[in-house]
Amino acid sequence: MIYKQKFYYLTKTPLSAEGPKDVEVIDRADDSNQFPELFRKYEDLRSHAFNEDNLYSIVRADDIYDLVRTGTDKEAKELAFENAEPEIVTNLQHKVMQNNDKNAVAILKEVHQIEA
Repeated sequence: MIYKQKFYYLTKTPLSAEGPKDVEVIDRADDSNQFPELFRKYEDLRSHAFNEDNLYSIVRADDIYDLVRTGTDKEAKELAFENAEPEIVTNLQHKVMQNNDKNAVAILKEVHQIEA
């Protein structure tokens, strides 16, 4: 068994992301001591997506922020995109239903192969 060091990554996936290449690694914590500060950044960045009941609402998100634990920036981007894709689709579908957002329709069709 080969030991592989893992880090905590704070990532940002835009709603228009087409794959891991569009994911941004914002910051990284090298150990558990740095994690609390990274988590505070994570909470601050996604604070705009909380509703009046203080519950996180994916339909209010402008970008998808995630905390992942893995070995490299590349792996962090891949994992973050995989985690974000269902939330991106939900957010875009909501934009289509609520506002008939043409941009959201195009992204759903071209990127996710979903007819809206």
